[in-house]
Amino acid sequence: MSIVVTGATGHLGRHVVEGLLERVPADRITAVVRDPEKAADLAARGVRIVVADYNAPETFDTVFAAGDKVLLISGNEFDKGRVRQHQVVLDAALAAGVALFAYTSAPGSLTAALADDHRDTERAITGSGITYTLLRNGWYNENYTENLAPVLAHGAVTQAAGEGRIAPAARADYAAAAVAVLTGEGHENRTYELNGDTAWGFAEYAAEIAEQSGKEIAYHPVSVETFTGILTGAGLPGPLAAIIAGVDASIEKGELAATGRDLSRLTGRPTTPIAESIALALKG
Repeated sequence: MSIVVTGATGHLGRHVVEGLLERVPADRITAVVRDPEKAADLAARGVRIVVADYNAPETFDTVFAAGDKVLLISGNEFDKGRVRQHQVVLDAALAAGVALFAYTSAPGSLTAALADDHRDTERAITGSGITYTLLRNGWYNENYTENLAPVLAHGAVTQAAGEGRIAPAARADYAAAAVAVLTGEGHENRTYELNGDTAWGFAEYAAEIAEQSGKEIAYHPVSVETFTGILTGAGLPGPLAAIIAGVDASIEKGELAATGRDLSRLTGRPTTPIAESIALALKG
């Protein structure tokens, strides 16, 4: 039996594989990647590397074996039909007879267009008869802290979230939850709503950056349309910019403000505060 992680060299996948290496022998871990060179360090540590592509169904024909536990990390190619891509992995897992199929989804409260592919994928999974775990990951701290350069340059946090609040957590927190599911028991056919322990608004976020950086930083709320234009001006494709701005509209409506305890309960520790992620980003 192997624990199989797709998208294993991505931001989240890396954290998951590192967490698994702390819990199980390396030869029980399979990392599914598109570029084996990016996984050379994992291979050197004894992780089995398999090259497969969501867009090439035949590459998944021999990835899984009976009894495997699988983590499907959702694809990020919004223009290539993510539900179809996910179905490729699900079909291969069904054919192999895997023991558990875990999927990184989106919060059940989210109505933004970003959630559409996740809901369709969830329906495919739950309707297939496979034993599953749905990991409904909330927003990541790093979605904001990895983009501090323009905030510091312009002295402003610009979002279309109004006075809305959000309860994100760090990627490492969500990865630890996935590791707990993949290495633990009792997670069959369960859905977990995963989010941070504390909700905050963007005025508070700006104030925290200001305090840690020593610079004047203000929160500059804008309309969804203006924010979409800012994102496209920064080089994002129009459809992707609209999706991201749509999440801000959901934040303003309070759809990502819930502070449940599934995440900290699965990991056995508090979630990472946004102040800690800001500090780490500023050091980098």
